[in-house]
Amino acid sequence: MKQEKDWFKDRGYLHFTNRTPISKRKSIFKYITSKQKVTSHSFSPLIFKEIKQRRYKISDFNGISKRSHKKVKNGKVVSNKKVREILYASHIDAHIFTYYTQKIIAPSYETYLKQKPLLSECVTAYRQIRTDCGKSFKNNIHFAKDVFNEVKTRNDCVALVLDIENFFPSLNHKKLKLAWANILGHKTLPKDHYNLFKATTRFSYVRLNDLKNKNGHFDEKLIASNRKKGKVSFFENLKELIESDVIIHKNQKKDKKGVLKGIPQGLPISALLANIYMLEFDEAIINKLCNENNVFYRRYSDDIIILCKKEEINKVENVILNEIKNVKLKISIEKTEKILFKRDSNKLQSFKINKDGSLKKNIPLNYLGFEFYGYQTLIKSKNLAKFYRAMKQTIKRKHKRVESIKKNTLLDEAPIFKRKIYRLYSFKGVKTRKIKTRKVEFINGKQNSKTFDRKFRGNYLRYVYKASEELNAPEIKRQLKNHWKILQKNILKYDFSNVKEK
Repeated sequence: MKQEKDWFKDRGYLHFTNRTPISKRKSIFKYITSKQKVTSHSFSPLIFKEIKQRRYKISDFNGISKRSHKKVKNGKVVSNKKVREILYASHIDAHIFTYYTQKIIAPSYETYLKQKPLLSECVTAYRQIRTDCGKSFKNNIHFAKDVFNEVKTRNDCVALVLDIENFFPSLNHKKLKLAWANILGHKTLPKDHYNLFKATTRFSYVRLNDLKNKNGHFDEKLIASNRKKGKVSFFENLKELIESDVIIHKNQKKDKKGVLKGIPQGLPISALLANIYMLEFDEAIINKLCNENNVFYRRYSDDIIILCKKEEINKVENVILNEIKNVKLKISIEKTEKILFKRDSNKLQSFKINKDGSLKKNIPLNYLGFEFYGYQTLIKSKNLAKFYRAMKQTIKRKHKRVESIKKNTLLDEAPIFKRKIYRLYSFKGVKTRKIKTRKVEFINGKQNSKTFDRKFRGNYLRYVYKASEELNAPEIKRQLKNHWKILQKNILKYDFSNVKEK
């Protein structure tokens, strides 16, 4: 049986406080379980970074729809790139957030949901929900399967897909505080929880790029100097950070009235707080749509999907827009999609409902990384493109490394570790296994190297094969039938002569 996650995790990233190896677990546990210590704890600034995701999607150019990396917005052609703002906490702060999330707040939230089974079924993201056999936890494949099976059962219905605009940065602090206290069974937040609330709403942060020099690199000399002192961090202490030239920003996101709003996306506590915040909305939708009109509702974080009759679309949309307004949030009109499912040519077929009410045949329902056409299910095309793009980039990097080794060592031969490429991007990496891993630690300023077995949980193909089996969709597996040919073709693009294969 798959075990629940442990609250303790030795995070490998650099931050403003020292890393916390497993040897520190006992002392950290003593600290974070003391309400008095947590109440008076000073949280460090977060580190801010942007994750940019290239997108190749259908965009409208003067009435002509075509796939592109660009789109027209406010009369200007702009990039289609998706930019996610991620903020992550220092090591000790992350332990506090994780412990309170897993051991205190989440159990109260789950107890509340168990009292309302329909509500529990509707909220799927950021929860450990066991499968029917009880041996593992559900993932996107299971959640997508529930929706697709419901469509097949209803046969003739409309899938209304909606996206909450700027979800995490838009959460109202007053509503969050009240919902948090309610889930704990209090009228106001206890002092230790209130300190966590302040840390997630009145946070400060430093941009990761501001910690780099003009060449785009970190100050390796300073980091090495700190390591010798037993500190694996950007600065020896927070005083050094404050006295440096690095700018410390504060949360500046405000509503129309100038009141602060939003929580950071990336903290161990953020996802749970978002779910707690949305309880009011979830319960309203269940009461007004599911119970009264037999509407099917699921929410995965900020992604909402509704299944209803075609004649109920307007009513359903109005209820959702009103209820989302009540929780001080907005629905992204641009991302809203309506897909009609009905029998056509003796099979269940998908049709996109355009803004003018016309139908466009064979446009799938996109949900949790899958494209559902009614008669077949496929992996989302952009996810496949991302897989092959990563494959090509990895091979290119490996080749550069080989050439660099040959040049620097004046050798005619250099190793290319094809095993890792195969493990990541071929059927050879489907099975889970233990692999040898080397880890370097600095204990009391001294470098210590050790080798241990790390569990390799399988690659993307493992996920695809599982999806194909769980969704009873052999067409999914066929989507990657040429992956080995494409892998070999990309390897052959580069000169790997005089290379010892490992």
